[in-house]
Amino acid sequence: MPKIILSSDGSHTLISDEFNVTYHSSHGSIQESNTVFIHAGLDHLLSLGYEKISVFEMGFGSGLNALMAYLWAVEHGCEVQYTGIEAYPIVPEMAGQLNYIEVLNADDEARIIFQKMHTETNFKTPVFQFNKVIGFVENFDVKEEFDVIFYDAFAPSSQDHLWEKDILQLMFGALKNKGILVTYCAKGAFKRTLKDVGFKIEALSGPVGKREMTRAVKGDF
Repeated sequence: MPKIILSSDGSHTLISDEFNVTYHSSHGSIQESNTVFIHAGLDHLLSLGYEKISVFEMGFGSGLNALMAYLWAVEHGCEVQYTGIEAYPIVPEMAGQLNYIEVLNADDEARIIFQKMHTETNFKTPVFQFNKVIGFVENFDVKEEFDVIFYDAFAPSSQDHLWEKDILQLMFGALKNKGILVTYCAKGAFKRTLKDVGFKIEALSGPVGKREMTRAVKGDF
């Protein structure tokens, strides 16, 4: 079972007992999610005029990124259709111990939504449609369905196969034209593989503790 620890911004992260790696940055779970997935992903698409955004998260994990996306959808009144996949889901009791609602100063409705993310596989609110798949991404094959992929697998040093060509080709195929993939990883080998698959690469300033992050575009910028 994963262990809960505090990250530097006061929000919890988890340490995987199987892979011995944290689910989020030890420099701050919330600041990492906000920088990599919300700002470089959802804010970017909103600035391009999107009024409805479909998200695929590779590595649902703690549910933090999904919670952040829900709060963003409520704040901006922009409908988000969210699908997350997770091979090793945490139990609802552990999710209930995570302090994200308190640190984000979110309301009771957000607390209920976060609980549902760990007890239900699909639900819908006026601005947020949620679907969770329990399984391995290798078996998840959809075509041109998503506007943005939150690529939040464990680091290549822990799960190298998730950062290689076969999986990234699946991700490329799952995106609509002009869709984007955002991730904390900026390793050279990973970016070269993205290019081989067909992505155009943008190197962006990373979250605290990382110089760069990656945004990859399917099609032209």
